[in-house]
Formats: sequence, structure tokens, C-alpha cells
Amino acid sequence: MKKEIIFVSGIDTAIGKSYATGFLAREWNRKGIKTITQKFIQTGNTEISEDIEVHRQIMGTGLVEADRERLTMPEIFTYPCSPHLAAEIDHRDIDFDKIEQASQALLQSYDRVLLEGAGGLMVPLTRDLLTIDYVAQKNYPLILVTSGRLGSINHTLLSLEAIEKRGIRLHSVLYNLYPENEDKIIQHDTEEYIRTWLERHFPETEFIRVPCL
Repeated sequence: MKKEIIFVSGIDTAIGKSYATGFLAREWNRKGIKTITQKFIQTGNTEISEDIEVHRQIMGTGLVEADRERLTMPEIFTYPCSPHLAAEIDHRDIDFDKIEQASQALLQSYDRVLLEGAGGLMVPLTRDLLTIDYVAQKNYPLILVTSGRLGSINHTLLSLEAIEKRGIRLHSVLYNLYPENEDKIIQHDTEEYIRTWLERHFPETEFIRVPCL
């Protein structure tokens, strides 16, 4: 099996990336694909990444040794905002070399590293670098998290156009069914619309439903 780092992003903030990332890691581990999650850049925290804690809760593992070594959370900033601004508020630059070294270290022990981003694809990491451009530079395959809430079709199609424009390999689209209180008529239609769009424009991309746990 080819070892790989796969970047996880979403169509927007609060779309359920952490929930979906933890779910996928759990399912792959159950299938015998040794998988670890990593938080690319965590904002709004100090000592520990709250998103990693969500992953571990869903995976049912509790914190693992790689978490205690901080390989899974190499960059944490205190203010809950976009990484470029959080770094400026904390008066230090994002250490991209540190992040990559941590990812590579995890890859020595795991088959796959799910590298969860911060916010959506167009979130700025610095004043000059967007998340999506970082993914393209690293040539990472991408998992895109979307949902069935109102507006998701628009945001998903805009994200897919940006992905295609940059030549990024779309590994899969995770369709997040959490939370349960979404309008079921809109949710069902959104799922069918996105499925059909992917079949036409990204025929090799897997569509994965992420159920409420």
C-alpha cells in the first residue's frame, strides 16, 4: 500500500471537517488501513488541539503517543481566527517546515495521514498564501467536506472549480449528514446534485456519506 498524506478541507468554516476526518480515520483503521489524523494549524487553543481531541473521541482511541509528542498538532495559535491573522496576533510566523516534518514523521508509522486544514479552501495562511495553493504546491491529494445545508451546492461547486483550476487530485468528497436537524428535502436534493456533478466532472472521485454517530 502506498503511504500518503491526504489534505482534508471543506467548503466553509463549521462544515464538520473535524467530525468527518475522525469518522474517516476510524473507518479506514477498521479496514486495516493504519491511519492517523493531524491538525495542520490549530487556532483558538493553547496547549492542545481541540480538533485532535474530537478526532480521537470519534476514533475511540483517546490521545495517542503521537499526540503527546505534538506531532499531530505542530502549530497552535491562541486567537480563534484565520491562520494568517492568528499568527500575526501571536507575533510569530507559521513554521511550515515544522508541519511538514511532523507529517513525514507520522508517515513513518502509519499508512495514511489525514491532514485537516483550518476553515475552507480559500482561507489565507499568510498574506500571500491561500490554503488551496499550499495544497497544490505540496501536490497533496484532497478530501473535500461538504454538507446538505442550504447554500452547500453553491459553495461546493465553487470549491470544485478552484480545485480543477489548480490541477489538484480530488481524492474524495465527504458528505456530512451531521447535525441531524438539517432540512431533509434540501439535504437529499443537495446530495443528488453533488453526486451527479461529480460523475460528470470528477468521475474518479469517491463520494462518501458521513452519518451521524
